[in-house]
Amino acid sequence: MFTGIVQDVGEIEAVAPMPGGKRLRIATRLDTSGFQMGESVAVNGVCLTVTGIGPSWFSADASPETLERSNLGGLRPGHRVNLERALRPVDRLGGHIVLGHVDATGRLLEVRSEGAFRTVRFEAPPEVARYLVEKGSVAVDGVSLTVYECAASAFSVAVIPHTWEATALADRRPGDRVNLEADVLAKYVERLLEGRPQGDGVTWDLLAQAGFLK
Repeated sequence: MFTGIVQDVGEIEAVAPMPGGKRLRIATRLDTSGFQMGESVAVNGVCLTVTGIGPSWFSADASPETLERSNLGGLRPGHRVNLERALRPVDRLGGHIVLGHVDATGRLLEVRSEGAFRTVRFEAPPEVARYLVEKGSVAVDGVSLTVYECAASAFSVAVIPHTWEATALADRRPGDRVNLEADVLAKYVERLLEGRPQGDGVTWDLLAQAGFLK
């Protein structure tokens, strides 16, 4: 589990083919002496498992499904990536709950500068757009952002100067693919509502069955 607060912008040092997948070696300013084999690290919002550790670098393997469902398949040496280690119980939840399970990829449509701030508009495929609401949360390449405008197939976010400078979002150009993860709470609400009785709404019998009445 992650928060969408990027801890470092790493750089792809090498991409090695594996049967069906790829092994990524990533340079980082994070203290890798504290890394453990098998721990989770979000790379552009994708939860990957650490498979190798060295001074100022780590490696992680990307499966065929991960390469197909995210933008990791297009990474090359020199590309910058957003990095976040897994959330600890004592950490502050500064962004929102991010699982590192990409729902789909979208495309950056437009970047508008408004002084030191940026307004960024992204394409949102149906499997993500259905969960977006104004003032809600979305993870874009692992960055927790607040939706301020959404339509049927696109949404916009306002990016503050710190976020723009401290993440790899500044590298993105119109047409680039980005990893999107919708708020998991919205998915649970949808699933719960699927089983909700239709027609009568909330009744005394329904409240009793749910345990609210004795």
